[in-house]
Amino acid sequence: VQLQASGGGSVQAGGSLRLSCTASGLFRIKTMAWYRQPPGGQRELVADLPTGGVEKYADSVKDRFTISRDNAKNTVYLQMNSLKPEDTAVYLCTAKPNLAVPTWYWGQGTQVTVSS
Repeated sequence: VQLQASGGGSVQAGGSLRLSCTASGLFRIKTMAWYRQPPGGQRELVADLPTGGVEKYADSVKDRFTISRDNAKNTVYLQMNSLKPEDTAVYLCTAKPNLAVPTWYWGQGTQVTVSS
C-alpha cells in the first residue's frame, strides 16, 4: 500500500496550489481525505470526501479549498486558492478502504509554504 502526494511548494499569499495523491495497492476505497500539520502544531483535518458522498471542510479553509476525487485512478486532489501564511504546513493524504475494521492508510506528505 502506498499513497504518494505531490504538488506542494512555496507561494505568496493569495496564490494557488493543487495537490494530488494517488493510492496504490488499495481497493474499494471508502473515503479519501487531506490533513495538515503546521510547524510545531497538531495534525488537523482539512477536507474529506467519501465515495458518493459530500465533501467536508475545516472552517478555516471553506470557500478557498476544494477536494475532489478520480475514483478510477484512486486519486484525490486538493485545489487551494487564496492561500494564507497560516496555511503553511505539511499536507498529508489518507485513505480508508471499505473493510470490516476501519483502517486509515497515510502518505508521507507534501510541504506547502505560504509567504506574506
